Amino acid sequence: MVKHFLFILLITFFISQISFAQTGQTLINYSVADTAHPSPYNFYGAKYPQIEADSRVTFRFEAPYAKIVQVSIANVPFDMVKGDDGVWTYTSEPQDAGYHNYWMLVDSAIVLDPATDAFIGYGHNCNGFEIPDPDGGFYEIKDVPHGNVLIRNYFSKTTNSWRHIYIYTPPGYDTNISTRYPVLYLQHGGGEDQRVWIEMGRTNVILDNLIAEGKVKPFIVVMETSAALKPGEIPPMRRLPRRAPQSGQTAPSPLPRMFFTFDTYKEVMINDLIPFIDSNFRTLSDAQNRAMSGLSMGGMVTRAVTLTNLDMFSYIGIFSGGTIAPDDIKDKSKVKLVFMSYGSRERGASGVKEAADVLQQAGIKSFSYVSPNTAHEWQSWRRSLKEFAPLLFND
Repeated sequence: MVKHFLFILLITFFISQISFAQTGQTLINYSVADTAHPSPYNFYGAKYPQIEADSRVTFRFEAPYAKIVQVSIANVPFDMVKGDDGVWTYTSEPQDAGYHNYWMLVDSAIVLDPATDAFIGYGHNCNGFEIPDPDGGFYEIKDVPHGNVLIRNYFSKTTNSWRHIYIYTPPGYDTNISTRYPVLYLQHGGGEDQRVWIEMGRTNVILDNLIAEGKVKPFIVVMETSAALKPGEIPPMRRLPRRAPQSGQTAPSPLPRMFFTFDTYKEVMINDLIPFIDSNFRTLSDAQNRAMSGLSMGGMVTRAVTLTNLDMFSYIGIFSGGTIAPDDIKDKSKVKLVFMSYGSRERGASGVKEAADVLQQAGIKSFSYVSPNTAHEWQSWRRSLKEFAPLLFND
């Protein structure tokens, strides 16, 4: 009986510690650039998708009875060619460095590639592939002290529901029990949720490496989904992924832009999330030690929350999500830093430096960054975090 009790106790302890273990991440080896190799997200032994030496990607998908199969890369569909064996293949044009979403369209139905990992993007599950970046060592797992990624639930009175969050605590958080830490609230983009800044953004790996190099002051990162509705509120209509027209069909009309309001999420953050974090983690809970940033739609969320609550945030980061003008900031004395970035292939890239210069001239400390040779994609945002993090909490 005693042995049985001890066994149950041991299992219970092990399970309780799972959320405290560092989240296992895909091993990305940037040194394999210029060689053909399976995508790092493939299951063991699966050759495809194959990353070619010139950064093209070869896909294979078995669907012998399908009439048309396409591979959609970042929501752009491409026709695959069917072989006599019932296997469809396609080799892409060279892809930018970094992570990219893809999925299959089998007779217009979204289907996941079964031999590789699934992630969230575009409002549904996707597969992913990774093009190695010769300069991508900053998000490669290294033999340095590692922080932890915790998964927690907390109750929101605003939405009258339990909510799911990811939290990064830096190396030493569990041992330096008298130390308190600043906090960065980090937002995802449209069609995503709280997990993406870990799974695709590799936030914990980036920060572990920067902290080990002495480039970043250790801080906590909180990742929440901005999807928040009060009881009775109607969610925005979901946009479906694009499909290429089949033979004899006309191209579909452009989809209308979705209308978002972040008022409810703003209430969740201010009234529920931040108090929960400050009550359950060793934080420095004043505005001088609190930052917020986000990518794309998450930049819009960041603007909506921070600019109307400057008594709670002093660092603001906008990645591929527009810019901030001096008139947007009602009290410039409360803002320690505004950071704005784009990929060089994005429309906003040409104006981001000027926007930062205008803020600087108005007496608001500001930095801009343009990620070379990237578009509206994760490599832009990984690099943006790498540039933004060393600027935080230094005053």
